This record gives sequence, C-alpha cells and structure tokens, in this order.
Amino acid sequence: MITLNEISLQRSGKSLFETTSLRIHSGQRFALIGQNGCGKSTLFQVLLGNMQTDAGDVDIPKDLRIAHMAQEVEAIERNARDYVIDGFHQLRRLQEQLKVAEAKDDNNALAHIHADMDALDAYTVDYRAEQILAGLGFKTEDFDKRVAEFSGGWRIRLNLAQTLICPSDLLLLDEPTNHLDMEAIQWLEQWLKQYQGSLLLISHDRDFIDAAVDHIAHIEDCKINIYNGSYSDFERQRAEKLEQQQSIHIKQQARAKDLQRFIDRFRAQATKAKQAQSRIKALERMQMVGAVREKSPYQFNIPHADKTGSPLVNWFKVDVGYENNITLKNCKLSISPGLRVGLLGSNGCGKSTLIKTIVGDLAPQAGEVVTSEHLKIGYFAQHQLEALDVNASPILHLQRLTPKATEQSIRDFLGSFKIFGDMATESIENFSGGEKARLALAVLAWQKPNLLLMDEPTNHLDIEMREALAEALQKFEGAVILVSHDRYLLRNCVDEFWLLENQHLSEFDGDISDYYAYRNEQIANTSNSDKKTAVVGEVAVDKKQQRQQAAQKRSLLAPITNKIKNIEKKMAKAELELTNVRDQLADSSIYDGENKKQLQSLLADESSFQTDMEELEMQWFELQEQLNEIEAG
Repeated sequence: MITLNEISLQRSGKSLFETTSLRIHSGQRFALIGQNGCGKSTLFQVLLGNMQTDAGDVDIPKDLRIAHMAQEVEAIERNARDYVIDGFHQLRRLQEQLKVAEAKDDNNALAHIHADMDALDAYTVDYRAEQILAGLGFKTEDFDKRVAEFSGGWRIRLNLAQTLICPSDLLLLDEPTNHLDMEAIQWLEQWLKQYQGSLLLISHDRDFIDAAVDHIAHIEDCKINIYNGSYSDFERQRAEKLEQQQSIHIKQQARAKDLQRFIDRFRAQATKAKQAQSRIKALERMQMVGAVREKSPYQFNIPHADKTGSPLVNWFKVDVGYENNITLKNCKLSISPGLRVGLLGSNGCGKSTLIKTIVGDLAPQAGEVVTSEHLKIGYFAQHQLEALDVNASPILHLQRLTPKATEQSIRDFLGSFKIFGDMATESIENFSGGEKARLALAVLAWQKPNLLLMDEPTNHLDIEMREALAEALQKFEGAVILVSHDRYLLRNCVDEFWLLENQHLSEFDGDISDYYAYRNEQIANTSNSDKKTAVVGEVAVDKKQQRQQAAQKRSLLAPITNKIKNIEKKMAKAELELTNVRDQLADSSIYDGENKKQLQSLLADESSFQTDMEELEMQWFELQEQLNEIEAG
C-alpha cells in the first residue's frame, strides 16, 4: 500500500496541499483530476521521490516498481523498437551483464543470467515491443526508424510505449491520450484493463477515465477527495455532496445571524451577559461550511458573424494533399450554415490536411473551390499555440485584430476565458499550454466566424474547459467541422460524421460506437495478413456470419439512433429556452403595467416552446419504440 498521510506542500509560494491524505491499495485505479495548476503533476513527482513534502509522511514500499511516462524525448539515433525496449531497465541491465559474462566465459554467471532473463520472458520482448508500437499507431516500417525521424507527438507515443513495456507495480500516466487518435486510445483502454498493478493517471478525457479507473482522486481547495467509481459516478456523487454542502451553509448562516443578533442586543445587559457569552463561544466553535461555487469557472460564447452566405464553401472535383502525397481525390463537398460534422479516419489519412485546405493554408492540387463572399473562418489547431506572439499580452493579441475596441470590452471578453487581472496585461511567455489554448480560443471567438474548423482543440484543456467548449459549440450558430479524439466533444457537438478513407470522403452512417465496430471489422478481416495489427476497442468476433448479422443490425439502428440524438439535442435546447422564459415570468416586475407587451411576448414564447417540447417528446418515444423492436429482433 502507498500512503500519503497529512501532507502539505507549497510551490512557488502557492499552497498545493494542506494536511491531506491519499492511500493507494494494490490493484486500485485512480484518475487524478482537478483544475490546471492544482498540483496533479507535482503529486507524481512526490511519488517518484523527486520532490519532498513540507509536512506529513510519504510511505512507499522500497521494492515497489514504478513506471512513469516522460513528457519529452530527445531526437536520438536509436531505432523505435530498441528505444521502447530501453524502458525495460531490468532487462537491459541483464543484457549488459550477459555481455560481460560471455567475455569472461563465466558459465556459472551465464546460467544465472539466462534463468533471470527467462523469468522476465526476455526472449519475446521484441515481439511485445512491436505489439505495443502497432497498438499505438506505428506501422511495421516504423519499427526500425530512428527516433529523430519522428515528430514531437510521435515521440511522446514512443515514451508511452516505453512505459507500458516496463514491468511495474504502480503505473503513473500523465495525459497519455493527448497525442493519440481514437483507435490508439481504444487500444490503450484495452491494454490498461489487462494491467495487473495499481494505476494513477492524469487525464482530461472523461470517456478514457470512465474506461480505465475505478476511483477518482479530486484535488480541490488543497485537499484530495476520494470518490468511488468512474468520472460519471464522481459527477453524481459530487453534485449530491455540493447540494448537501449548500444546504448546510444556508442553515449555518441563518444560525450565525441569530446568534450575532442576540449577542449584539444583550452583550451590555448584566442579566443577559452570561447567555451572550455562551452564544459568543458557540459562534466561535462553529466550523463554517463555505457556499457552493459555480460548477465551472469558464463560461464563454463564440459569437457568430454578422453576415453569412449559403453555401459557405463549395468544392468541385478537388484533390487534396501534396504533389507526391494526395490524400483525397476528386472530392465534392458543400458546407452550409448550421452544418456540424465530425471527421473520422485512421491516423495519417489526411484529416488535418483536409482542414488546412478548407482554411486556405494549403492549396488544392486540382479542382475548383468556390467560397461565399461573407465566409469568415475560425480555425483552431495545435500549431497556432506556437504562432502566438509570446512577447505580447492577451489584450494586445485582440487589440491587433480590432484596434478600435476599448480595453474594458477586451478585458470583459477575456475574462470569460478566465484570463483576467495582471494575466491579461502581461506577456504570455510563461503561459502554460492550457492557458495558451484558452487564449487561442479567445482570439478565434473574438473574430466572430461563421465557419469553425477545429483540429484537436481539447489538448491541454482541463475537463471544466472542455465542457465549456462543448457548450459554446452547441450554442454556436454557424457551421462546425471538428477533428478530435475527445469522444465527449464529438457526441455533444456534431450531428453527422464524414469518413476519410482510401483518398475518398463519404458520409459515415453511424456514431462513434459504430465507427469503432467498423474499424474492428476491418482489422479482423486483415488480421491474417498482419499478425501485429492491434485490435481497436473490444476484440472483434471472428465469425463471418455474426459479423454480417451485426453489420445488418447496425445499418438498421444507426439512422434511428442518429435521429434520436438529434431530437435529444433539440429537446435540450427547447428545455433551456423554456426554462429561461419561465425564469423571466417568475419575476414579479414582469406583471407591472408598463411590461404588458413583454409579458404577452413571454407567454407566447412559453406556449410555443412547450408545444415544441411535446412534439419532440412524441417523436422521441416513437423512435425509441422502433429501436426497441429492431434490438429485440
């Protein structure tokens, strides 16, 4: 068991932990969550022995094997396979000892070393390394490539592979999904389900957390609070806890006011002095419970352009890619206002290249592109964080776009992205990745686009910011094309999917689950020719008839499921509008004579929204009946 008992820790003058505890039993799986800067990565350093606490005890068994994923890797000349195996430190030490024993012709030492290597299953390590590499998206021809030949994101994948191959009792993973596509994330989920040790991971991907852990360790107000279950369970339990906390807070405030009134009234009266002193002591003894704060510190919108056109973009027989690498051929597409699309496709198929071509950063290799005169693109991609002027302040970034805007209006806008105070006026040189991502989103929103093109926008964002982004995208009135491995974002922000595959773009008939099933089927069909290919998600059924039946059922279910999801989104929007109207009707001033017209308008809106809700609910029930009939059949 690993025990952190009553630890306290400050860093750079900021308190991260104050007399808080954490116990990790063998085999337990924790997700460490909390806002950026709360101390998650610092806690990893404490467990690794790289940082000492200011107070409290840290008890880690001496023989505990800890595997930790590094965040950076140098551009070295070692090939990918060997670099991954280097993570198996015990094996590498034995191999060095083996060389020495062979040079000395020490048969006794050789026997012991071979026995130790056999116990580590050392003779299959190359195969296991290749399995992990394949699961994380590397191709067979990549195994012998030098590490220096890979980009930064792929090097991070190599670090993850190196961590996974190392035998361990405790596995520490810090944002392991940031540079993975959906297929690799699904493979990693399956790998972690087979892992026998204890797991502590930092992640802002709620779906990944749900699949990987059985406990949540939430850092808030310098304390580590433990919740049983997945992230979904945590949300429910915390909501109940906050509701109870708010109830206690209200009661305590009322009781404190009563005590203070009595004290103020009778403190000076001799006959009541004893009772007053008693109440003073009671008030001092009260352990006040704080009021519940807002659920999310981020509440922002992405304003829509004042003018728009339809269609915004039209393509006719367009080829996308580079002269020697065409990723999309003879493409015809139309982007209209209100279109909300998620792009699917295996890693390297050209999703980002397609986005860059729509943006105009990359010229098409052939075909005709027609755009609306009112087209205004908002583009977010990871390289744009690097393009921010590190010597400029957040305010200056927006002033350059709109010189006539007042500083106060810019401050107000940046504040919704939690960029305020001195942070808004200082250079962004020392901003974290998450802070730069928030600024990049603010710059995008400030320009009031009518077409949003977003390529992996959630990297570096914490869960609260991801949820705020999802809400902002839901409210955005323009078109959205989204490339993301964040399944929560895709489920909540797009209405349809396009699949980029074999240089062809087509509408995908289904949702994320259907896509995984589709990829599994593809992999199952090619597994005989490539034994090293990693299965995505659940292991595919290797029976042709069952696959055909499942595919047939999916083809029937998918359209209905999509319709249900679209209706649920409309119901959520209608319910929000209805609640807003009723909140206004709950204000007694609306019934004053001068507000008569506004009252009539609100009553008409209430009736309209209520009718919409009833019609949507009827459609929802009818579709659910159809769904149940197909599933039962």
